[in-house]
Amino acid sequence: MNILILGGGGREHALAWAIRQNPKCDRLIVAPGNAGIAGLADCADLDVLSRAEVLDFVQDNAIDFVVVGPEAPLAAGVSDALRAAGILVFGPSQAAAQLEASKTFTKEICDACAAPTAAWARFTDGPAARDHVTATGAPIVVKADGLAAGKGVTVAMTLAEAHAAIDAIFDGEFGKMSVVIEEFMEGEEASFFILSDGTTCLPIGTAQDHKRVGEGDSGPNTGGMGAYSPAPVLTPALQDQVMARIVRPTIAEMARRGMPFQGVLYAGLMIQGGQARLVEYNVRFGDPECQALMMRLGAQILDLLLACAEERLAEAQVVWADDHALTVVMAAKGYPGAYDKGSRIAGLQDLPETSFQMTFHAGTAGSDGAIVATGGRVLGCTGRGTTLAEAHQRAYALVDAIDWPEGFCRRDIGWRAL
Repeated sequence: MNILILGGGGREHALAWAIRQNPKCDRLIVAPGNAGIAGLADCADLDVLSRAEVLDFVQDNAIDFVVVGPEAPLAAGVSDALRAAGILVFGPSQAAAQLEASKTFTKEICDACAAPTAAWARFTDGPAARDHVTATGAPIVVKADGLAAGKGVTVAMTLAEAHAAIDAIFDGEFGKMSVVIEEFMEGEEASFFILSDGTTCLPIGTAQDHKRVGEGDSGPNTGGMGAYSPAPVLTPALQDQVMARIVRPTIAEMARRGMPFQGVLYAGLMIQGGQARLVEYNVRFGDPECQALMMRLGAQILDLLLACAEERLAEAQVVWADDHALTVVMAAKGYPGAYDKGSRIAGLQDLPETSFQMTFHAGTAGSDGAIVATGGRVLGCTGRGTTLAEAHQRAYALVDAIDWPEGFCRRDIGWRAL
């Protein structure tokens, strides 16, 4: 098969790495890709938000299967254009992608199917939102009601923080958006990944992410500073509960509304007292959770994605090894605030690239024979082992072998489980 992956981050590098191992994959193209992806696939300079440009590229290059990595092309309707042209594609429709693109839409779906989640309210102007949080009190959660690259959520521990987050959103930090104010939920967060072909739901893994920039989960939220899989808190019994009370009712409600969900549903959960509530849905693999998941799933991921896209998920199954994987994100100093681009990263060419140790590139590019940083989150050093401690050791061994003075990482990834 000729396969095209849309995206150019760490998630797409991990997907490409796993898919390339499957003998069904004859040619692999990633658009736009990055310096790490270029070592295992062809990279294409393509506007992944343009339905016409993607469709022309697919037809000109005899692509058999398209995997949409990030959320933005899904929200732009790229998968709809491909399906309409008879192209096999993994990723939900533009309508179904509202589960990530609109916090309000997701809350309305949860209310309709009685899926447990936080109490919420939506506001279209700053003064009303500020009055609400003042009356409710802190801690409280402020969310931009749209796509914000993982940065539109503020867990405000004080009223001042909540008011500042509201002002930032209405001042246009993430574009023109309304605000969703949510009840602060206490407990332990975990991520649950489920494939759906519109009817059948198949769990394919659990993970825990580290959103805060600082060790001990301190500092501002980021797109993710590291992750590990599996998540011990998501026991088999709790996974069954989540499927019965949250995931299956959501999939049924989406089908009832005439927008069946086909793709990966990433449920962010809050666990407390043996009960799970939904924090939010994403409609693509998490980053950096995907890196840890792909290390564990390997080549079978292509078979699972194909079964999902071809609406035959009922006959598919996941083969798990009794293993663990852990990803440490290396980011540019200053992230998630202002950071410099263009710094050189040395030592990457000497790193192992095996099923037990892999460094996935996110924000990198080639420049005059060197690899340079081009983004905030730049590398995902990933280790796999029979225990989480072994995976932890292998991931940090990669970190320590990289010479990049302008970068930093958290040294406590996996601390909850370890």
